[in-house]
Amino acid sequence: MPPLTETITFTSGPAQLAAYAARPEGPGPFPALVVIHEAYGLNDDIRGIARRLAEAGYAALAVDLFAGRNRAVCMFRFFGGMLFNSLGHGALADLRAALDTLAAQPYVDAGRLGAVGFCMGGNFAICLACTDQRLKVIAPFYAANPRPLEAVQRLCPVVGSYPDPDFSTAAGRQLQAALEEYRIEHDIKIYPGAAHSFANGRPGEANAAAAQDAWARMLTFLGRHLSDDSAN
Repeated sequence: MPPLTETITFTSGPAQLAAYAARPEGPGPFPALVVIHEAYGLNDDIRGIARRLAEAGYAALAVDLFAGRNRAVCMFRFFGGMLFNSLGHGALADLRAALDTLAAQPYVDAGRLGAVGFCMGGNFAICLACTDQRLKVIAPFYAANPRPLEAVQRLCPVVGSYPDPDFSTAAGRQLQAALEEYRIEHDIKIYPGAAHSFANGRPGEANAAAAQDAWARMLTFLGRHLSDDSAN
């Protein structure tokens, strides 16, 4: 059966935001994931990822962080926040509001929440998990790390995927070393020959192979930490 989809609106402070929701048929309660887009915004690729997650048994909420806002201004603020206030900028407040909205859905098990993010959204997923203990697992793709990196000692389990060569490659290796130091369960993998945004349908054999493997690894890891047994 195809997943059920709808557009949900919610408030974050004075702002009205929107999100694309996808979930399996049935009453649930389902484990649930916030899906965080890259700089391209909430596009068809991200909506497709939300539907694929729903097909895998998750309630997915793909947030539009640009809804009702000027994208250029948002990007300026977001990247400034990533550089100078990575654990306390406005996008994280929006994502906490999205997590509130997701957890309040009647078909969601609020004890089994996670986040998946891509590039900018991957960084937001990491930073959100450093500051919100409701997240039980995260899956960042080609993400920058929070500043300071020591903040990751507060992380939940992480399954991360990074291309090589890419500006995010070093960040992936640094994150892996930090998670090992802090003894946080993780599965970090770097894909030689893959390009940035490989998980979003970029052409090329290396990208396709990396995307397929990263998706399988992610589902296995998510299942381990968001199953019924993990909540008990």
